Amino acid sequence: MKFSCEKAILQSAVTTAGRVAAPKSSILALEGVLMEAEADGLHISGYNLETGIVTQVEAQVKEPGAIVLSARLLGEILRRMLDDVVSISVDAGCSVHIACGPTSFDIMGSSDEDFPELPSVGEGNVLTLAQGALRSMIGQTIFAVSDNESRPIHTGALFEGDGKQLSVVAVDGYRLALRREELTAQSSTEPVSFVVPGAALNEVEKICADSDAPVTITQGERHVTFEVGGTLLVARRLEGEFLNYRQTIPRNNTIVLEADCADLQRSIDRASLIINDKLKSPLRCKFEDGLLSITSKTAIGAAFDQCPITGDGKGLEIGFNNRFLMDAVKAAPASRVRLELNTATAPCLLLPLEGEADNFLYMVLPVRLRAGE
Repeated sequence: MKFSCEKAILQSAVTTAGRVAAPKSSILALEGVLMEAEADGLHISGYNLETGIVTQVEAQVKEPGAIVLSARLLGEILRRMLDDVVSISVDAGCSVHIACGPTSFDIMGSSDEDFPELPSVGEGNVLTLAQGALRSMIGQTIFAVSDNESRPIHTGALFEGDGKQLSVVAVDGYRLALRREELTAQSSTEPVSFVVPGAALNEVEKICADSDAPVTITQGERHVTFEVGGTLLVARRLEGEFLNYRQTIPRNNTIVLEADCADLQRSIDRASLIINDKLKSPLRCKFEDGLLSITSKTAIGAAFDQCPITGDGKGLEIGFNNRFLMDAVKAAPASRVRLELNTATAPCLLLPLEGEADNFLYMVLPVRLRAGE
């Protein structure tokens, strides 16, 4: 095996595939990246038995072949090399020579036969949308994916396609995040639904550019793939019954308000300064006519702030976890939001303003307030 490739291109590809390489594994090959030099270029793969990434780059292939190299070591070698052409050659004993300018390394690799084969999805439902749209959808919902392994299905986000729109939904028992965007294509007119692990979605977000270039999602029987240019990510689908989230969203709420997201963030941030992991306290929010008052109390002291709102909150006092409320406000893809509330024990909804695109919904459950908080 012998090939050469621009250092920047090769380093980027190794970094992309190496992100899903296992940091430590009983299968040594999983700590590495598989490099396959073929007639159409260089294919680099990483796989941790849950998520796999294959990316293809242009290379001058003189002798085809394959080798597995430590993802960490190869990444460090390339990072320190000059910006020039990198040449890699492999002999029959898996000894690897890496050269770039005046620098060279001789290291041992392992046979490609040790690297597990990535699953194939085959034919399935195909959804297409802009990379930038999917990237924002993931970034604005991933915070609500659960880390509680007792309900594995909720450690991922639900994808729902109806032929026209794609919805991404995440829940963790304390909050719900939902984003919608228009699809540019869907192969089936039937509704599609599947759950993608949160860890895989973190990688999908990284490989998507903030552009209108397409990303193709293919739903297989047990896996799902995301194809972005010359990069393919494959992830195991989570099995189980996802929460019937539509039934949890309260309707006909009696209090409807509007607020500026930047104003809300600043008020929440100021009132949260005396709260930390050791000194936890809910935010006491009092919604009045045209004004939201936020207070917090811990052993450090007390904080008070006010935020202008549009509408009458009817004096409702309700408690929220400061981080959960802040996450929802930060994620909302709008400068102003509609707040819907009912009672001190009912969830708060953050929605688009009336007349605007119905492309997001965030729900935050309240925290019981005790006397003196």
